[in-house]
Amino acid sequence: MQILVSNVGSTSLKFKLFAMPQEEVLCTAKVERVGSETAIYQYTNEKTGWTRKETAIPVRSYAEGIELFLRDMTDAEHGTGGDIREVGGVGFKTVLGKNCDGVFELTDQVLSAMREYLFIAPAHNGPYLTAIGEFNRVLPDVPKIGVFETAYHATIPMKNRMYGIPYEWVERYGITRKGYHGASFTYLAEQARTDGDWRNIIGCHLGGSCSVCAIQDGKSFDDSFGFSLQTGLLHANRCGDTDAYLFPFLQDAGLSRDEIIEGLSKRGGLLGISGVSNDLREIEAAADAGNARAKLAIDVFVTSVVRYIGAFYAELGGLDKLVFTGGIGENSAHIREMICGALPHLGIRLDPEKNRTLRGEGYISAAYSPVRVQVIPANEELGVARQTYRRILSGTDMTVEQTL
Repeated sequence: MQILVSNVGSTSLKFKLFAMPQEEVLCTAKVERVGSETAIYQYTNEKTGWTRKETAIPVRSYAEGIELFLRDMTDAEHGTGGDIREVGGVGFKTVLGKNCDGVFELTDQVLSAMREYLFIAPAHNGPYLTAIGEFNRVLPDVPKIGVFETAYHATIPMKNRMYGIPYEWVERYGITRKGYHGASFTYLAEQARTDGDWRNIIGCHLGGSCSVCAIQDGKSFDDSFGFSLQTGLLHANRCGDTDAYLFPFLQDAGLSRDEIIEGLSKRGGLLGISGVSNDLREIEAAADAGNARAKLAIDVFVTSVVRYIGAFYAELGGLDKLVFTGGIGENSAHIREMICGALPHLGIRLDPEKNRTLRGEGYISAAYSPVRVQVIPANEELGVARQTYRRILSGTDMTVEQTL
């Protein structure tokens, strides 16, 4: 069976087509700058290596981006079979829906549950709802499956999920700490345990969006995200943890609700502190050139990661393995060195040469390090493909226990 996984961003579309259950990648594609006249499109047939790249082309909507991909996927010469009917399901890394912790067919009821939490995850639910609607139009008879990010974290004990709020708010509005990046941590937890029965693992997903997850016996035990995706670590644009009373304080100071939300979610984070960029590579370059705010942004970012690693070390009662993933976690040896360099008292010691030269997956800890340190490249799409395939075979929505 072929499973198509679509990763949707506010101005981007990514596609990866798998042959399941063998987990073979047949083709990949991405569209950048969706909604513009100057979009970038790239398609690769992973079996033959054939690639098409187009730049500065009009892709005005998700529908046009989807049709670009389907054109190449079904191409008789360069596609993967030439028949759309071979696609048995489309899987999405859906983020949040009310009472949707698990793997669900994206029925009208489930889409309604996503809309109900649209305000909590506007940058995620909004684009997904639009893209799913376009897939329903283009591929009406193919099952659409949502693998919800919160599912992996449903095993977090309530003592780690609760806020100190009136309990009726929990019952009425469902306000607890949710946890996100579930597709990433599901894959990380599986991959990290392939070479041993590691009991206590801390995973660091560091990229444009960042989080730390405490993993015990393969299951989520705690997570840095809270009720919304605006919380936890410092992110590229989002502020991360902050004081709830900032909101009324700034309102009283004359800022509007929309101005405050924009500041916390779009003009905060690495961008807000550095004043340079939301891209860590550009911030590091500015810091190397002597920009004090850029250096401060890096220090604040590293401190936020170290803070959560220390807290989760205490909660887990020790640590066997620390794992880095995500764009920053996989590619920035400097950030890994700064984080691990702050934690020798937890038994974390790097091998500087391994850390500097590693490309892809591997260990970067010193031979004498009590805690193993590993880099595992993110593969969220494979996790979504696995869950989508299982859901289609079973014919029923999958509860949290069935997804683990």
